[in-house]
Amino acid sequence: MNLSEIMAALNSFVWGPVMLAFLVGTGAFLSFRLGFIQFVQLPRALRLVFSRAPEEQADGDITPFQALTTALAATIGTGNIAGVATAIHLGGPGAIFWMWVCALFGMATKYAEAVLAVEYRQLLPDGSMQGGPMRYIAEGLGLKWLGWLFALFGSIAAFGIGSMVQSNSVAVALEQTWGVSPVGTGVVLAALTGIVIIGGIRRIGKVTEKLVPFMGIAYVLGALVILVLNAERVPEAFALIFSHAFNPAAASGGFAGAAVSAAIRFGVARGVFSNEAGLGSAPIAHAAARTKSPVRQGLIAMTGVFFDTIIVCSMTALVILSTGAWTSGETSSALTYQAFEMGLPGPGGLIVTVGIAIFAYSTMIGWAYYGEECIEYIFGLGARMPYRYVFCLVVALGAFQKVGFVWDFSDTTNGAMAIPNLIGLIGLSGVVVRATRQALKNPEEYL
Repeated sequence: MNLSEIMAALNSFVWGPVMLAFLVGTGAFLSFRLGFIQFVQLPRALRLVFSRAPEEQADGDITPFQALTTALAATIGTGNIAGVATAIHLGGPGAIFWMWVCALFGMATKYAEAVLAVEYRQLLPDGSMQGGPMRYIAEGLGLKWLGWLFALFGSIAAFGIGSMVQSNSVAVALEQTWGVSPVGTGVVLAALTGIVIIGGIRRIGKVTEKLVPFMGIAYVLGALVILVLNAERVPEAFALIFSHAFNPAAASGGFAGAAVSAAIRFGVARGVFSNEAGLGSAPIAHAAARTKSPVRQGLIAMTGVFFDTIIVCSMTALVILSTGAWTSGETSSALTYQAFEMGLPGPGGLIVTVGIAIFAYSTMIGWAYYGEECIEYIFGLGARMPYRYVFCLVVALGAFQKVGFVWDFSDTTNGAMAIPNLIGLIGLSGVVVRATRQALKNPEEYL
């Protein structure tokens, strides 16, 4: 058994029924305890995203909006292009339904993560702010060993989801479109990533607050044009999603067919890969926000799942299904490229190629910060700069790895990272509920 086969077997175990139930179950548990805050407070949350924070002089490194865009930079990535396509290829159209379910419950999870991150964050000796699962698990639950374990898994996971997957997806797209060498792609991406991350979270925040809105709007507009041109087939795409969420998808063309269990597994796994709710990554960015209100930042944080999965991932899925490309036998970014090219010959493929490059780049700079904070928690401030250089090296190496190995490695490390975080969220759910009730009773003071 070679390394790829070992990683595939390990990934199947990590992302088995127990993990999927743990992730969605935690989101459902938090949703009930918080009175389905993701639905009731979504309008307010969206208003807060675009309103000026009242505490510009509060402790923190970046603005609340920059914290959101840094988190979104790390989430709106190849998961929205390659991940959605992979979910459909392996789980059929029904995987998108389970991706939505994962996202709706995941909004409550993301809210709780950010509330706890701000609640238990600490000021470091250099004046920067550090927070996230490693802090709230250690300080809130008193389980320092588990917080340390999360930080270890997080620092390793950044090399998968945050670097190798991203550079690999860009390399595949550029080689397919323009014949660019994967080695050249890796070197250029590593250099561009280094230029930003060497400047730390403040430089990352300044880049993401401009890059994320631009790339998200441009990609969604491109997808909408294709859906308008294929308007008569959009209802059929929705019918496929809802039908195959509960019924097996038969083989068709190059599509091998998929059982309902595969739809659930790959829908949830790719949904988590895309929006990262439950992994514990995004709260690391939200902990750096200049804010005095954990609940305000929590509401802002949960919109990240809405933007990422409910909007951007849905656009990708509908284009793939409405154009009929999903039965072609292609997978990953190649499938999304084919779908956009079929829907809008010429510009469509360019949208995907450029979108992958920009999305992946933003994800890499966001995840570089996550990994850096995790390794810093373990070894101290001195580990910060060496980690940045190693991260850039892994970006370069990931460009020419096998696609299957890269995705399996990322899914496995994501699962390992999620387990300590979900334990922390359940154990500290009472803290989140109390803070939420207090803030909603006095919104003029806290929100």
